[in-house]
Amino acid sequence: MSTASLPDVRRTIGFWSGVGIFVGTMIGGGIFRTPASIAGVLGDPSHVLGLWLFFGLVSLCGALTLAELATMLPQTGGVYVYLREAYGDAAAFVFGWVYLFAAIPSGLAALAVFFGELVLGLAGIPPASTTWAIPMLAAAAVALLSAANIAGVRWGTSIQNVFALLKVGALATLIVVGFGSAAADFGRWFAEPAQPDTWSGLAAATKSVMFTFNGWVYISLVAGEVIAPERRLSRVILTSMGTVLAVYLLANLAYLALMPLSAMPGTVVAREAMRIALGPTAALVMSACILASVFGAMNGVILTKARVAYALGRDGLIFGWLGRAHPTRATPYVSILIQGAVAIVLIFALTDPVSPLRLFDRLTAYFILVEWLALVFAIAAVYVLRRKLPAAPRPYRVPGYPVVPAVFLAGTTAGLGAILWSACARGDYSPLFGLGIMAAGFPAYALWRRR
Repeated sequence: MSTASLPDVRRTIGFWSGVGIFVGTMIGGGIFRTPASIAGVLGDPSHVLGLWLFFGLVSLCGALTLAELATMLPQTGGVYVYLREAYGDAAAFVFGWVYLFAAIPSGLAALAVFFGELVLGLAGIPPASTTWAIPMLAAAAVALLSAANIAGVRWGTSIQNVFALLKVGALATLIVVGFGSAAADFGRWFAEPAQPDTWSGLAAATKSVMFTFNGWVYISLVAGEVIAPERRLSRVILTSMGTVLAVYLLANLAYLALMPLSAMPGTVVAREAMRIALGPTAALVMSACILASVFGAMNGVILTKARVAYALGRDGLIFGWLGRAHPTRATPYVSILIQGAVAIVLIFALTDPVSPLRLFDRLTAYFILVEWLALVFAIAAVYVLRRKLPAAPRPYRVPGYPVVPAVFLAGTTAGLGAILWSACARGDYSPLFGLGIMAAGFPAYALWRRR
């Protein structure tokens, strides 16, 4: 049966649901987990804040450009659609290939593993003391949220809205407490480091910052389900990106006001900051909010990324059954099932019985480089499509063209180069595995065409 005759997804996502998807997906575990990692390699607060501001502005330039592409081509699949229109079927296939075999399952599995770690922490069970509890909790969370998103887009967006409000509320509370607490020391924003930071430290911290800013593109993946996308998409993207950037910067200022950088490594910084400011009960509440944040981010990944495989299947660039929408629920149920199943397989396949806490790092080691590299080509598509389709309707045009897209491209390229150099300098060649998966997509496409 042709996918053209199958049921399609419906436009049911409004402005606030769109903001919930964007904010709820982008603010995941990163802002709670990465500050400790960054503090472990950097000692100068100005460098820490500078990295957050720099990549925040780079991401904002990317989001501004994304708004033009998303309103010009408001179709389910997002980045895949832009790559196909700009560069052809091969590039679109490779992007879908990377998402299916690298970014989607490993990113979802990593969030699920962090969720499992947090559940054990709240239960008072040391995560390193048990081998299979984390994988079991992670797999259960993936299965539960996959079922909810198959049940209907309204279920998925409702979950996303609730948890987006909860996590933003938790961070807002932390920011207010951090700025208003008697324990706050704002002089830490300008404190001199015990020793100068090195280029290798800055490069290592870049990975953590870019990981936390990852996710601003996901709203484009469900553009085909946004109501009146010509009017709403640009407002959703700009409102959400501005909110996230402000929250990230203010949260880091609050962290520094309550804790010196030297005390952050090895801790959950948000939880420890609340303990310093308000005591152990507040720390426990913050732990629960972090858990909710990660749960909401998982839901956002399932909700949005399944649309890539769905769009590939609808266009005949991969197995047609991936392009099926549920006849009554109007959700891409096959791609959601496959994505969840592969994530669960990865969770159990990569678990190290000797060191259970290594699982998160093993899952995230290679996919960040590949995902952001795909974004470089996607944002560059704005230049190609301005020449290729000059008369196409553009309800929104990126301001400051061509400089704004160029800032994103230059900043992201520099960041990815730093990540690759830092990893290889430490003898960690895992980012190269992701690049290998991307390269393998081109012969796979040739075989698909011959088939």
